[in-house]
Amino acid sequence: MASPHKRFSMIREFHLADWFTLGNAVCGVGALFSSMTYLETSDVRHVYFACALVLAALVFDVLDGRIARWRQKSSAMGRELDSLADVISFGVAPAIIAYACGMQGLYDRVVLAFFVACGVSRLARFNITAETLAEGPSGKVKYFEGTPIPTSIVLVGLMAVAASVGAVRGQLWLGSVTIGGFTLHPLVLLFALSGSLMISRIRIPKF
Repeated sequence: MASPHKRFSMIREFHLADWFTLGNAVCGVGALFSSMTYLETSDVRHVYFACALVLAALVFDVLDGRIARWRQKSSAMGRELDSLADVISFGVAPAIIAYACGMQGLYDRVVLAFFVACGVSRLARFNITAETLAEGPSGKVKYFEGTPIPTSIVLVGLMAVAASVGAVRGQLWLGSVTIGGFTLHPLVLLFALSGSLMISRIRIPKF
């Protein structure tokens, strides 16, 4: 007689590392809230809060991996949680911070959407190729294909610096151009570059 199907208990299935992953996601959502508050109030401190929360998300992202290796406990759910949290904190949040800082033209929106789509694609590719890329008895992935999505912290740092010197909204570095009646801020092309590197075949050693 077949044994009854075991019910899935989300809380019981969580490992310590998974709680840190959720911390990553919460920080990313907080960055979105801060960005929206800046749009409403024009108080530049909220840009700083948003950028600081993305940095905090990066700390949680690093710690969850270290804790999983230390405790030698990982799961398929943990891997999916990590990817979903990374999409929020290092994909959507940087794009919204850039939008709040003034990259609001039609072409800007297309580029920022492209950036997020590249991040999502990069994470999906990693999830389905991780076993193939793993080497040796440890099963550890030795390298990334394409730049990891947390590298968007560089763009977030750039936005924080821009905000600190007043180079936001109408004062964005490199100004703006009008093409076909729609606006493009050349600075947004850094997001296009970042997204393109994420989905590239460049091999990045994983330490």
